[in-house]
Amino acid sequence: MNVSLQTLITAANAGKLISFPTDTVPALATIPAQSELIYAAKQRSFDKPLILMAAKAEDLWDYVQGSQIEYQIWQKVVNQYWPGALTLVLPASDKIPLVMNPLEPTTIGIRVPNNPIAQTILAQTGPMATTSANLSGQPALEKKAEIEAQFPEVLTLESIEYQGLGIPSTVAKWTGNNWQILRSGSIKLDN
Repeated sequence: MNVSLQTLITAANAGKLISFPTDTVPALATIPAQSELIYAAKQRSFDKPLILMAAKAEDLWDYVQGSQIEYQIWQKVVNQYWPGALTLVLPASDKIPLVMNPLEPTTIGIRVPNNPIAQTILAQTGPMATTSANLSGQPALEKKAEIEAQFPEVLTLESIEYQGLGIPSTVAKWTGNNWQILRSGSIKLDN
């Protein structure tokens, strides 16, 4: 359902399922406490975690935990690649709802997209649980019309076409002393 930006933000804050463009592929999103809506809509198994997306890195630091040295390492990577197509999987704080990563609740993927519309929405909603807009196991949908057809209950933005790179973000997991690449994307992370 096509709605205005303000209606979309209001619905998101009320715990509804929304979609918006990012710099990679369009996102399905909701507030973290309502993450099960994403799993249900996508027919996704709970062994696939969601990503916590925010407008800026500072909005995400309360959701992760690490040593002062680790924060310095993470901040250096963030300064180089964010906003952008890089998801960092870091140790999760107790602020992360279990449903975002039920099988491995000690970690959480975080990202700041390089898309002004996404950043505008996230600045007004706070961090949101996100994933690509598609049924689980299917290719990511790239066009708003495809999202509307597959997810008629999801709110989309009127007057805006969704167009990113079409390539999901690079996913890098912190192992305690370096980065393990879980999914290759457009960003090549130096270890």
